[in-house]
Amino acid sequence: MRKPVIAGNWKMNMTPEEGVVLVEGIWDLVSGQEQAEVVVCPPFVDIPAVSESIRTKSMEIGLGAQNMYWEETGAFTGEVSPSMLLKLNVTHVIIGHSERRQFFGESDQGVNRKVKSAIDHGIVPIMCVGESLKQREAGEMQDVVTSQVKCGLFELEERETDSIIIAYEPIWAIGTGVAATVTDAEEAISLVRKTVGDVLGTDAAEIIRILYGGSVKPENISEFISTDNVDGALVGGASLKPESFAGIVRFS
Repeated sequence: MRKPVIAGNWKMNMTPEEGVVLVEGIWDLVSGQEQAEVVVCPPFVDIPAVSESIRTKSMEIGLGAQNMYWEETGAFTGEVSPSMLLKLNVTHVIIGHSERRQFFGESDQGVNRKVKSAIDHGIVPIMCVGESLKQREAGEMQDVVTSQVKCGLFELEERETDSIIIAYEPIWAIGTGVAATVTDAEEAISLVRKTVGDVLGTDAAEIIRILYGGSVKPENISEFISTDNVDGALVGGASLKPESFAGIVRFS
């Protein structure tokens, strides 16, 4: 039985002080629930303060970063290493988010190196895949998603499957006015699961947790998570308000 994961991606929002208020507000509303694993992913500058709040209040909340580099140390100005994240009690890291791919030129090969580095350091990567509106309209969804999954999992072993989460993002449905349906999500995520099976085996495909990430709200989470292949959500805007995020967790 795959336990659902609800991960909040705060993106470039929240000062450290605001982040502490947010995570504490979330915990006040979700403490005691057991149906889902909860993760928050603040900006780098917020992680120390949020980490300390999670620790001192004994919150059962995972702490994620929004990115990391694959090297330990070196002349990589502006980057953050996995060992640095571990010192701050980071448990998860988002890798290959559509915005990182679109605005910062992240490649499938770079995503793979980051995924392997995260696993090697005991950090759970949340590897993002998904097609753009142009790619979807061109009928390229299957090719794009399959390629991203295969590249991201390249040279991983089946035993590492329980150390990774995949998130499908319908980029074409984020801020475009085109709505993604539950059928759209199930089609894409079932493809992701099949591709995992092709790369790592059927047992791995049954184990791995795959999230949906496209304008998830308390009002629609139950529809998505009721399908066979959706194991939770990577939440954007709704993760910035305790009531909205907690509503998603409770309805999962």
